[in-house]
Amino acid sequence: MSLLVLVHHGDAVGPDVDPMRPLSSVGRAATDRLAAAAAKRGVKPDVIWHSGKLRARQTAELFWKACNPFAPLTAERGLLPDDPPLWMHDRLTGETRSILIAGHMPYLPRLLAMLVGAPGESRVLTFPLHGCVALDADGGQWTELWRMEI
Repeated sequence: MSLLVLVHHGDAVGPDVDPMRPLSSVGRAATDRLAAAAAKRGVKPDVIWHSGKLRARQTAELFWKACNPFAPLTAERGLLPDDPPLWMHDRLTGETRSILIAGHMPYLPRLLAMLVGAPGESRVLTFPLHGCVALDADGGQWTELWRMEI
């Protein structure tokens, strides 16, 4: 089984407060709870990827600490808010590792729709705000296992 967990970054401060947009104190606490809940569900990714933006990196770090502090934690190309999800879809095809991706809206719902084969290329599935969705690639087709939001 190849588990993929897509995580929307936690609540971030506005650009007027800090242009780097780190997680807010509320966002950090909620993401910490979400990461702990994911760990209780058995999420233990082999690798953790994030977009490179501060709020996504901070979210990935909280999941890394809660779920698998031995997993490599890296910024990866193709995960920015407006990147085409096809790049990551192609990269994930045939992947056998368990992967956690911390990213952004509107990218995550687009990637989710593409992975589960939602009809219509422009179709966007709902995605829990500051939440996560777990997928399984058993048999080569991605299917949603569960979703969480705190």
